[in-house]
Amino acid sequence: MTTGHVFIAASLDGYIARNDGRLDWLMKQKTEGEDHGYNAHSASVDGLVLGRGTFETVVTFGEWPYQKPVIVMSSALSDADIPAVIRTRVRLSNSAPEALMKELHAEGWTRAYVDGGKVVQSFLRAGLISDITLTHVPILIGEGLPLFGYLDRDVDLTHVETCTYPSGLVGSKYRVL
Repeated sequence: MTTGHVFIAASLDGYIARNDGRLDWLMKQKTEGEDHGYNAHSASVDGLVLGRGTFETVVTFGEWPYQKPVIVMSSALSDADIPAVIRTRVRLSNSAPEALMKELHAEGWTRAYVDGGKVVQSFLRAGLISDITLTHVPILIGEGLPLFGYLDRDVDLTHVETCTYPSGLVGSKYRVL
């Protein structure tokens, strides 16, 4: 079965975006020359599974940042919502997390980068996340979209490592038990 791997940043008070999805607080961080492990993480996966909100935010960045295939989990979007320039690298899925991971396994994927608050939460609830790398950004934004929402059970984690960066960001990796 394909395994899910989270690599995400959050404000110190636990938000991954403002309520409207904006990442302005993240983009203003002075992190030149620091990749926070992103390149190694990206090299370790076969592709990405994004939520609709994350996709809609990323597509506004101008240049598409992903070289690997991207699956956007959405029942609201249609193929017409995907810009023509990235249609060969992005596809939509309205499958449940378990079914999507089985589909990806059948396609030869072994590791999927799972990104987006609601998608991460649904994959956690389904037991499909193997590890989480969470980078805390030294800012409090007061309210926004939380990374972790309701879970129907505890999710036990084991700390793997923590790295600090000159910018003040702190990245911790956890294995999901």
